[in-house]
Amino acid sequence: MAALGPRLPALGRPRWAALWGRRGLPAAFPAAPAAFPAAPAAAPRRAMAGHNRWSKVRHVKGPRDERRGRLFQRMAQLLRAAAAEGGPEAALNPALAAVLEQCRTHNVPKATIEAALRSVRDRPAGGCRLLLEARGPGGSLLLLDVLTDNVRRCQAELRTLLDRNGGSLAEGVRHNFDTVGVVRVSGQGVAMEVALEVAAAAGAQDVVAEDEDELELKFLCDPSALRSVRRRLEAAGLRPLSAAREFVPRSPLAPGPAARTAAERLLRALAERPDVVRTFHNVGPAVGEGSCPPDTAPSGQ
Repeated sequence: MAALGPRLPALGRPRWAALWGRRGLPAAFPAAPAAFPAAPAAAPRRAMAGHNRWSKVRHVKGPRDERRGRLFQRMAQLLRAAAAEGGPEAALNPALAAVLEQCRTHNVPKATIEAALRSVRDRPAGGCRLLLEARGPGGSLLLLDVLTDNVRRCQAELRTLLDRNGGSLAEGVRHNFDTVGVVRVSGQGVAMEVALEVAAAAGAQDVVAEDEDELELKFLCDPSALRSVRRRLEAAGLRPLSAAREFVPRSPLAPGPAARTAAERLLRALAERPDVVRTFHNVGPAVGEGSCPPDTAPSGQ
């Protein structure tokens, strides 16, 4: 180790320095020029817009397609239930004929309709139709029109959903609703006075505007006269959107702001379930508002 001591400084000398001097290369690079020529000015950059096509697809088209998908799935459930109860032939099954008319109104693809009817022909035992009673936040009352092939699982999942949103399955709710026939008609270009005259001629009991703009009118009638009222409304030049039995609350509820927010949250959660075909409730409109919250009871189902 002592013999290596004097050689340590030589090992630290850069090897390229010896080669540089031996080959006669300059010991240093020439000095850089005082100033380099100025670079050409860059072209102004175009400002990008604050949105793009993907954001529109994601925020607008995506939710809309999701709602249409849920609607098609529910219409397929209604087709299977009607076909299982009265047979897959629309000419011999009035309930199935009514559901097929609703499918045409909502532009349900032909392939979806045929697949639903084919499943009933291949497996006659269709799903089970239930009407469940429930209570929600703020004393709200709900009737759930459910179609499922597994009753126990469906009830357990709905019980969990209701419990998480301040509700529960209950009994004795049904007597707070009246069963009526409802024919929904496009209200564009139809005055309320004309609609009342047509309703009297068609055998309907009353006409109710679905919203403040009267874009959709509901003709109320006896459930047994549902088909005849629809045919007469069509003969009068109106365009029915759907015809079905519905449950109307006898006394609408006007909850406070906190209870209303909780009830609307529960209704939206129920609307997202594919096995809940329709949801009827007694949550009335707030002061200055229209009817029920959006996407809680899809029309025509």
